Amino acid sequence: MVEPVGNQYVVARPVYSENSFGEEHTKVQRYHKTFLDHLRVCFRCSPQKAKNIATGLLPITSWLPAYRVKDWLLSDFVSGLSTGLVAVLQGLAFALLVYVRPGYGLYAAFFPVIGYFFFGTSRHISVGPFPVLSIMVGEVVMKLVDEESLESTLTTSTALDDEKIQVAATVSLLAGIFQLLLGALQVGFVIIYLSQSLISGFTTAAAIHVVVSQLKFILQLPVTGCKEPLSIFCQITKTNIADLVTALIILVIVFVVKEINERYKAKLPVPIPIELFVTVIATGISYACNFKERFQVDVIGQLEKGFKPPVQLDMRVFQSCVGDAFSIAIVGFAVAFSVAKVYSVKYDYPINGNQELIAFGLSNIFCGAFSGFAASTSLSRSGVQESTGGKTQVAGLLSAVIVLIVILAIGFLLEPLQKSVLAALALGNLKGMLMQFKEIGVLWKKDKYDCMIWIVTFLCTVILGLAIGLGVSIGFELLTIVFRTQFPKCTLLANVGRSNIYKNRKDYVDIYEPEGVKIFSCPAPIFFANIDFFQEKLITAVGFNPLRVLRKRNKALRKIRKMLKKGELQMTPKSFICTVNGLNDSDEELDNNKIEELDQPTNMADLPFQIDWNAELPPNITVPRIDVHSLILDFAAVSFFDVSALRVLKETLKDFVRVDVDVYIVGAQEGFLDKLERCAFFDEEIKPSMFFISIHDAVLHILVKKNGACSPKFKPMKEMGSSDHYIINTNGELRNRAYTMPTETKF
Repeated sequence: MVEPVGNQYVVARPVYSENSFGEEHTKVQRYHKTFLDHLRVCFRCSPQKAKNIATGLLPITSWLPAYRVKDWLLSDFVSGLSTGLVAVLQGLAFALLVYVRPGYGLYAAFFPVIGYFFFGTSRHISVGPFPVLSIMVGEVVMKLVDEESLESTLTTSTALDDEKIQVAATVSLLAGIFQLLLGALQVGFVIIYLSQSLISGFTTAAAIHVVVSQLKFILQLPVTGCKEPLSIFCQITKTNIADLVTALIILVIVFVVKEINERYKAKLPVPIPIELFVTVIATGISYACNFKERFQVDVIGQLEKGFKPPVQLDMRVFQSCVGDAFSIAIVGFAVAFSVAKVYSVKYDYPINGNQELIAFGLSNIFCGAFSGFAASTSLSRSGVQESTGGKTQVAGLLSAVIVLIVILAIGFLLEPLQKSVLAALALGNLKGMLMQFKEIGVLWKKDKYDCMIWIVTFLCTVILGLAIGLGVSIGFELLTIVFRTQFPKCTLLANVGRSNIYKNRKDYVDIYEPEGVKIFSCPAPIFFANIDFFQEKLITAVGFNPLRVLRKRNKALRKIRKMLKKGELQMTPKSFICTVNGLNDSDEELDNNKIEELDQPTNMADLPFQIDWNAELPPNITVPRIDVHSLILDFAAVSFFDVSALRVLKETLKDFVRVDVDVYIVGAQEGFLDKLERCAFFDEEIKPSMFFISIHDAVLHILVKKNGACSPKFKPMKEMGSSDHYIINTNGELRNRAYTMPTETKF
């Protein structure tokens, strides 16, 4: 019964062990589904299930019929127009990261949008090139395409460009296949292994790679790829000043306007499309002043109209880029799903991780087959689509139409644009990623493990490259989880405030600890990797090793039996009397004589008296004294045990029981007792009666059992009118750290 009294409550109930609670409160017998039951449900067919599967695999069939033309079409049109213009510029800019001609970036901005329109579940993300994925594909291109050897054997650069395009398209198609397979196998949960700290550190390191890779375009240096960034500084004297000045001006303008967009986003109806403005102005100036001829700047050049036929796949490339393609697939999905989840929460609609994998897989397969490269979602482009009023993926489809117009009709207008302008635009879009360095200080204050994950991810990705760095970072992240569970912060608990609350005894002043009782808490699962650590911490907490004490007692019993047999020892009501000065047998001889018996329970049935191991013993016999009679193990935070841990736990508990320490386990998870029954955990020494509902139940049980039986100054008294409720007089039996406890405390 619970009675509220102001802001306090009074609980009156019996002291419950698990057994007594089960006897008083009948559990509902539930049927737990087997694997076969799940299979039957999975393969059961009905019209409704068929409809759900169809709409799940093709989400457009669920939202397009409900499209509000009058309310949404104008907003989607404006959003699609703005997003399409940004997608054109980012496609051209991010193509430089892949080391292919800028025109192929338009394919990456067009084909994935079409696939996602039919199969995606997010209404607001803008699918297309993403700088991190582009640089990852670019690394594969530079790894598999040897520019120097090809340039020496080929008469034109066309074959070299075709080789790069084939590699980029192949790795993108393979990444799409991986995404499609992961989605079909319903393993979209892999995203949970990429924490926010890891993604932040990885994208920041990728931004550094992007900066290094774009320096050659800003400075217009003849550097082959990004394998040797130091060669950029070796050739710094060959910098094209016109390209450098143009890029710096563009960078300053872009950074300033983006800062204005960020500060005044609440007042601006739409973000200022600065990329569009500077592109138009830069193209016009370059064309009017003939920069290509006057300053020998590198321009986009001819943009081919129309689309390329499907690429011819090279199995050699397939075999060489499996690991890279898998990394690209995971990173692309992780970034896209993170952004999609933000918008789904904001606008309250569901997204499906497995369907997102299928959507991006099909989009990248489609894109790779037609000479594009891997796509995800750009944060800035998605922000434009959402902030300009985009309601559905109709805005995405309209943005693809804008890209299509550029591909088929007006692409030639961008031919005079300098590549250094595109490189500056690519760097301008990295502002948010580079600002993530500020997270280091924040994470250090919040969680040092997360901070270490960020730093290790950043350093590994910068030094080892994107693909290998990602793998090492995930391994380190999982290692931190193993470290936290393998070395949990085990603590001793004490009663706080004379109530039923038990906390770490080191954290509070007003604590009370029953004499002879230790309360040990472990806040982690116990399994094969940390059971030895748990055992070590438990022994340290209680202050003695029960197995060593047991062996000492059995050695002492052997000596006492031998002395009694020889008549060298006599027993008086108060103590032992030894008639000799020393013993002939050494400890080593006793150890080697039936040593396996030392681990068995002490047996004093054949002795004419019972030995009190804490009292005075015969001379030359030393046994450690134990001031603990009860041990409570708090397993409320222990989520699971494995078989190896249970075996060691059982032996440890037996050792405590054999040295006369009663063990109680509290707060065990639901089903834990059933598992112990299946594992044959219980026997004559380890019994189900040691399990209690809570720490306080176990403490009250110990006080009534121990002190009520053997201590006249600690006597439990029944309350009037109650049968199982006690007022515990704690005078002399609870010790407090700060001041003397009152005579009576009602639990």
